[in-house]
Amino acid sequence: MTLMEEAIKGRIPEEVRRVAEIEKVEPDQLRRLLAAGRVVIPRSAHREIKPLGIGERMSVKVNVNLGSSRGLADPDEEVKKALAAVEAGADTVMDLSTGGDLDLIRRRVLQDVGVPVGTVPIYQAAVKDDLTSQGMFDALEQQARDGVDFVTVHVGVNRTSVERLEKDPRLMGIVSRGGSLTLKYIVETGQENPYYQEYDYLLDIAREHELTLSLGDGLRPGCIEDASDRAKYMEFIILGELVARAREAGVQAMVEGPGHVPADEIETSVKAMKHLTDRAPLYLLGPLVTDVAPGYDHITAAIGGTIAGMAGADFLCATTPSEHLDLPTREDILEGTMVTRIAAHAADLTRPGVKEKARGWDRQMSTARANLDWPAQFDAAINPARARQIRHRRGVDVETCTMCSELCAIRITREAMDREKKGR
Repeated sequence: MTLMEEAIKGRIPEEVRRVAEIEKVEPDQLRRLLAAGRVVIPRSAHREIKPLGIGERMSVKVNVNLGSSRGLADPDEEVKKALAAVEAGADTVMDLSTGGDLDLIRRRVLQDVGVPVGTVPIYQAAVKDDLTSQGMFDALEQQARDGVDFVTVHVGVNRTSVERLEKDPRLMGIVSRGGSLTLKYIVETGQENPYYQEYDYLLDIAREHELTLSLGDGLRPGCIEDASDRAKYMEFIILGELVARAREAGVQAMVEGPGHVPADEIETSVKAMKHLTDRAPLYLLGPLVTDVAPGYDHITAAIGGTIAGMAGADFLCATTPSEHLDLPTREDILEGTMVTRIAAHAADLTRPGVKEKARGWDRQMSTARANLDWPAQFDAAINPARARQIRHRRGVDVETCTMCSELCAIRITREAMDREKKGR
């Protein structure tokens, strides 16, 4: 019996109790959200990890992508990246490897990392030059048996998608690797997307292995010019239908979204996705709010991620400074993780059921600053090591920051108010 089926039957599994304690919600409230499909707890039947809740009334979570390429395929390096991401506060990681021994890399990550791990099975089918229906399902089943906790499946790309793209051409077409591989299969074989055509079989595999489905955004816009077009919204409708079928089967499912979206269209996009998928947990890459900042796309994505989180997005995929340019280094992973965590927390400060807990963290920092208590400020910082390094890099050790120095507004105000009280 899956976690979702247990919740539907009114039971409260241990994983639900643990997540409820972490998120400060009542266990039965979380059970009802899980049963309704509005929260997911990605957890393979084959490995023990710290449970994690994604969705309504949960804090916004952060995923970090890693993985080899055909030119750079070092298993040790990918494990180091995964561990660095978790150390920096990532809630999950995804292994998107396309080079080297994919099975070895994935199993090493699963062995060494104690957070939920996701994959995209179609990549393995493509790398093995087995982009067939059998090859796609073989990759899915293999990864499920290995203990992967969630998988991205691009079930929203089908033959209707091809027709839509022909009617309404895009500037950049499909920028999702999984989406483009699915399109390639459809065009070359003349057959339907196997994951869409045989979705019930896919659900059977997910049920057997307690695999959470991340219904992929194969038609996500890859540039501002293509944002909010008909193809994207058509995919939302298809994914909403497939979410309903997953829930009927007792399988946890979340939905992925764009992509590149101008800031003023993000709220509409998020609310449309939430409406069309009956408030399924929403997992976004970015959205990136401009196309013109290579080298800084961790920032363009964080801006969009905060807006999206305020509108209801539940799960943000970290973007690194290497986006659109290169395979991320360990340092890129660290930077992207931190910036995305900032975006997620900024969104949490506004989210129902979450904001009071989130604001407690900011209150902790504000109190430390009001007291000019530097150790407490460092303890409250999202990245204490960086805060300490910047504070001490000039070798100056004074009570105030070195920008304000003797003109510190906090100290001046405190001293003035003390004199005022004494003068009464």
